[in-house]
Amino acid sequence: MALLAAPSPVLAVDPPYQGQMERLSEILGSLYMLTPLCGDRTTDWRGQMAELIDLDEPDDDRRARLAGAFNAGYEAYARFYRSCTPSAEIAITRLLTEGETLARDIHQRYAE
Repeated sequence: MALLAAPSPVLAVDPPYQGQMERLSEILGSLYMLTPLCGDRTTDWRGQMAELIDLDEPDDDRRARLAGAFNAGYEAYARFYRSCTPSAEIAITRLLTEGETLARDIHQRYAE
C-alpha cells in the first residue's frame, strides 16, 4: 500500500514535433555521411544538427534521442556506401527534399 502512495518520478513530456525532429536528425546524419562521398563539402550537416539542438533546447533525454537519431542515420548509410554511386546521389536528393519539407513544417506549425 505504501508503494501506491509514494510519488512516481516526473517524466518530461515530449513536444508534439518530437517524432519529426528525430526524423530530421536522422536525415542530417545520413547527409553528413553521404554528401562528402559525392564531393559536396559545402554544408556542415553536423554543425546544422548542433544548431538545431541548441535552438530547440531539449532536456537531456531528448538531446540524447536526437543525437542517437543523427548517428543512426549516419550508420544506416555507412554500412552500404564507400563511394558515390547513382543510388547515393538519388538518396541525397530524396533526403534533402524530405528534410526541407520537415524543417518547413516544424517551423510553420510550432515556431513562436
